[in-house]
Amino acid sequence: MSNLGQFDADFYQSNYTMDNQKQSSEDSHAYAHVYGSGKQQASEQPQPAFVPAEMLMSSGYEGQFFQPASNLDYYSQSSYIDSFDEEPPLLEELGINFDHIWQKTLTVLNPLKPADGSIMNETDLTGPILFCITLGAALLLAGKVQFGYVYGMSAIGCLGIHALLNLMSSSGVSYGCVASVLGYCLLPMVMLSSCAIFLSLQGIFGTVLALVIVGWCSLSASKIFSSALGMEGQQLLIAYPCALLYGLFALLTVF
Repeated sequence: MSNLGQFDADFYQSNYTMDNQKQSSEDSHAYAHVYGSGKQQASEQPQPAFVPAEMLMSSGYEGQFFQPASNLDYYSQSSYIDSFDEEPPLLEELGINFDHIWQKTLTVLNPLKPADGSIMNETDLTGPILFCITLGAALLLAGKVQFGYVYGMSAIGCLGIHALLNLMSSSGVSYGCVASVLGYCLLPMVMLSSCAIFLSLQGIFGTVLALVIVGWCSLSASKIFSSALGMEGQQLLIAYPCALLYGLFALLTVF
């Protein structure tokens, strides 16, 4: 046991004595006294009083102070602030107007009705594409697959009529306007192809009906072109090339 006690004493040897402990306690008391006196002095110092802004302004500075104000007109007139109520309808942005389509269709169905030049001078291809698809579908139901001929003759015919009208009129006309008018006037030919589904047109009745339809289409197209381009007195000159174009469609329908 004496050896074990001697080992502990040797192992836990330290230079820390009771004198050091007393000195550290005295230092701590002195630090607390100094810190407490510093806090008391800080608390006894007078706090700065609040000085109004008027006194500061009247004391030295004589310039102008900028005071921002909200400008409501700026926000109301900003170009990037848009409301959904001012947005045009989607069909109008795409150039699809059902009212104008219906008016053009009625103008074609009634060749004696005067055409509105402002409406007919629009580049509207919704009705012509629909009528071309309907014509091809009617010929398909009649046992004739003629979609390629319908689209090919339509494109070549529009090019020819466009060149002819630009030579005849002083104002000129766009290709889209020519395609729109010729496409809308294809509606009677769609009616003829619908009749070909139920009865044969290879006879006297079919030939007479085809001639009437060709005259109907060419008369409507020439009336619209003359009113839209201001070509008064030249309707018959415009009707002749239009009759040749619609005659090709009639040959596709009958034979």
